[in-house]
Amino acid sequence: MDIGQQKSSSRLGRFPEGKTDGKIHSSGQGELFPVIYSTLSPDALVALLLPHYEIGAVKNCQFWHWGLSDVYLVETEATPYILRVSHHHWRSSEEIDFELELLDFWRQRQLPVAYPLRTKEGKLSVEINAPEGTRYGVLFSYALGRVPLGDFNSTQSHQLGQTVAQLHRAAEDFRPRTYRQPLTLEYLLEDSVKALTPFLKHRSADLSYLLEVSRQSECQLRDLPQKPPFWSVCWGDPHSGNAHFTADNQLTLFDFDQCGYGWRAFDIAKFLQVSLGTGLSKQVREAFLVGYQAVCDITAMELASLQALTQTAHIWMWAISLNAAKRFNWSCLDERYFTHRLEQLKRLTSSQWQLF
Repeated sequence: MDIGQQKSSSRLGRFPEGKTDGKIHSSGQGELFPVIYSTLSPDALVALLLPHYEIGAVKNCQFWHWGLSDVYLVETEATPYILRVSHHHWRSSEEIDFELELLDFWRQRQLPVAYPLRTKEGKLSVEINAPEGTRYGVLFSYALGRVPLGDFNSTQSHQLGQTVAQLHRAAEDFRPRTYRQPLTLEYLLEDSVKALTPFLKHRSADLSYLLEVSRQSECQLRDLPQKPPFWSVCWGDPHSGNAHFTADNQLTLFDFDQCGYGWRAFDIAKFLQVSLGTGLSKQVREAFLVGYQAVCDITAMELASLQALTQTAHIWMWAISLNAAKRFNWSCLDERYFTHRLEQLKRLTSSQWQLF
């Protein structure tokens, strides 16, 4: 199939000849069996989706990573790109539009984020008629450099903290056209605990502990102001695994799938939650906060909230992991899975939590 001759459309997907009843069919086989998830063919993406973009001839497209979305590496003769295809159950069109508008806003302000490219029609995403339902494809600029896996250092951490603060400061002028669920206590804690509770009913002591931690965190956080500058657009997932650094320490940030309005201190806490889990040293963790404070002053109230926010981030990410496993990997939901995460939460509630 010559991709240069494909006609662009705002909705991808075709019916076999004679099948126009709005249902998905397999030619000669009747109606397709229902699915909850499909892996889109790289060749089909090259033929049907990528012609929407002015990127030249595509020489390679590979399924690169499976996560909360599917990620493909796209290479042309001149430039690599990242193609992200949302999962049907995970994000609505409105939620995706919020994220893409935000990244486009930050790009226009010269902030170092991997940004969405616009299609020939000026759109930030392409609708895909997948077997399980509508999905959305987004082509991103490629983040140069690499993830600093085991050698994330204080200089890089300081730089990352500075950049997160710059995102927050710039976002004060962001005026989204779409709505996305804000990172409220109800969403982060209450909804997450509801998702976890059925799996801990047979472990009554552990369930009681989770409920008590959630209650105490909520009590500590309920008085945090929900107004600027304390309340801003948050990245939602800042850590060294979502940043590429070049050899001369130029960084580009990516993966803003969990963004939304929330407390700016939550982004600091999310960095701490991931960093504590991966074993980053206290010196490197502290460099992030110093870098952040070089751009934005953090109040004593916000600093005092960091432990509760870090616990909240852990519970939220636990629920996200659980909900993904329920759909794609139920076998991992054994006793070890829950014990491991409970042990991590107990470390975060310790008076010595910053020393781990």
